[in-house]
Amino acid sequence: MKGSRFTEEQIIGMLKEQEAGMTTADVCRKHVVSTATFYKYKARFGGLEVSDARRLRALEDENSKLKKPLAEAMLDNAILKDVASRKW
Repeated sequence: MKGSRFTEEQIIGMLKEQEAGMTTADVCRKHVVSTATFYKYKARFGGLEVSDARRLRALEDENSKLKKPLAEAMLDNAILKDVASRKW
């Protein structure tokens, strides 16, 4: 999956510009993003501060690191159950 070319700080800055009174079209034109992308950012980062966004990113990274060992353990468990259920 391709990452965003904007950091969380930049995205929150865009949202704050729109909240300050600029039209959505002007903000999108200024930062060269589509309106669909802008609204996707607004759905994800709307109402967040920069520190909240950093914390969200850290939690997402930690979650992905924890999911990988869990998936491997579940796969090992399924393999062992399959082997144990067979008759030799």
